[in-house]
Amino acid sequence: GRARLKGEGEGAMPKLKPAVQQARREHILDAAEQCFARAGFHRTTMQDICREAGVSPGAVYVYFDTKEALIAGICGRDRNAFAERLAALAAAPDFLKALRELGEHYFVHEPAYKNLLCIEIGVESTRNPRVGEIHRGVDEFIVSGFEKLFQRMTDEGRIAPDLEIPTLARVFSTIGDGLFWRRAVDPTFDGRVLVPATLQVLAGLLKPVPQDETEMPQPKTETIAAQSNGDRS
Repeated sequence: GRARLKGEGEGAMPKLKPAVQQARREHILDAAEQCFARAGFHRTTMQDICREAGVSPGAVYVYFDTKEALIAGICGRDRNAFAERLAALAAAPDFLKALRELGEHYFVHEPAYKNLLCIEIGVESTRNPRVGEIHRGVDEFIVSGFEKLFQRMTDEGRIAPDLEIPTLARVFSTIGDGLFWRRAVDPTFDGRVLVPATLQVLAGLLKPVPQDETEMPQPKTETIAAQSNGDRS
């Protein structure tokens, strides 16, 4: 139990390998996600999470001492995963195709309980100051990420939106929130239909600029030419 885990640093060094610790931490976070989505933040106890993970309380408290700490862990890894996907989106030669794949990840392929979990954390953020701080941090990170991406794409002549970039980023975030909500509460939600339909709306906001293939390797230095010469969408 707890005593054995605390003594691992002296007599069981293999169990302290970073990969082992990380795997154990991820397993506990997976269990917490399931519990919070199923029963809500308040009804879920640390004991529930221990049972879901199949570990002792001592094993959980080594990594997370409160439910708020678990929320922080869940949000932290979601934020890191989003950052990787946003970077891939920025580097994609076909932005709209990559944006569709991003939407399909969150609203088709990812388990539906994860959408419900996002709603649960959002609601709890209005009541719990610590969860509110965590939630706002992630939300600001996402909006800022889109804002930087859209500014870069505008500077490179790849999009020409009418809206100001900060407003555009918040509209994107609001539409994403709506999709999360619909998937969480609507049993008839069909992401395979709604994601491409939503993409048409987003394309109207972004206003992609057709790119000439000869200009694609130098998007930053040939912005003016890329804006005026285009035959590929």
